[in-house]
Amino acid sequence: MTTFHSLADKALRRETPTRDELRQVLSSSDDDLMDLVAAAFRVRLRYFGRRVKLNYLVNMKSGLCPEDCFYCSQRLGSEADTLKYTWLKPDQTREAVSAGVDAGASRVCLVASGRGPTDRDVDRLAPTISDIKSEFPGVEVCACLGLLSQGQADRLRDAGVDAYNHNLNTSEERYADICTTHEFSDRVETVEQAKHAGLSPCSGLIAGMKESDDDLIDALLALRDLEPDSVPINFLMPFEGTPLEGTWELTPQRCLRIVAAARFVFPDVEVRLAGGREIHLRSLQPMALHIANSIFLGDYLTSEGQAGKADREMIEDAGFEVQGAGEPTLPKERHDLLKARQRGAGTALPPNA
Repeated sequence: MTTFHSLADKALRRETPTRDELRQVLSSSDDDLMDLVAAAFRVRLRYFGRRVKLNYLVNMKSGLCPEDCFYCSQRLGSEADTLKYTWLKPDQTREAVSAGVDAGASRVCLVASGRGPTDRDVDRLAPTISDIKSEFPGVEVCACLGLLSQGQADRLRDAGVDAYNHNLNTSEERYADICTTHEFSDRVETVEQAKHAGLSPCSGLIAGMKESDDDLIDALLALRDLEPDSVPINFLMPFEGTPLEGTWELTPQRCLRIVAAARFVFPDVEVRLAGGREIHLRSLQPMALHIANSIFLGDYLTSEGQAGKADREMIEDAGFEVQGAGEPTLPKERHDLLKARQRGAGTALPPNA
């Protein structure tokens, strides 16, 4: 049987764990939890030290989404008690961004509900993004606007966007169980468009939606194929008025196992504690920081989170430090993986085929 520390050794060699190894992590007992956290911490410490990246969400357009994602309080037909408004004005966006940056965020995530942006929406965002980059140098801008149409990722990059988020959420096999208005492949295509445009790809999952261990493993390995730079791990917030209301399947220990599995699959990638961490990890949030190296600060899109001051105190009390704006997140060792081609066509050496 694979031990957790042998999994850590594999991760330190950037080797992807097998399905059986991931099953052992997800099905491990509470008695072994501290060993699991210690093994995952070895990997986190090697690539990210004791830094914690703070990310801040700005919900630029809330509610009234035409998509029917079952987990979302902004979905078509949602009866959840959430805010509904159209696009924020530039000064409102600036005020929100300023609050996050002043609180220590080194990345702001500009989010809008809907299937995807129109070209007019992209044009609308361009001056706002430019103003953010000018006023807050070193702060990253991540856009999360839904499914992208051809050329929109390039236009967002030209406007100054650094990263694009679009989560896979669950396994391909199970995707139709949580959404019927678009397909898993649509999400994959959007992440690939962002990558090809030179945007840093951000894509993760939502745990706690009645999925099996194999569903989680499928989702993690599908994400691995996309080679994201950051992987947010969300925990279902089962709002009343949505199809998944009343779905409370997660325990703090289960959440830690899921985050640890993600760390072993993504040893040198930003793993982020995202929506629902406060209500599902609860008092074990500081322990999760020994695995993940990034969190969302403050409130989420339609729910309130832990106070920013409490987040910063938690980070300090756990022995970690907030990553500064402009400080690179990904380990420089990743660049060692890039090797200029010196064989094959145009050389005297045989190709790598």
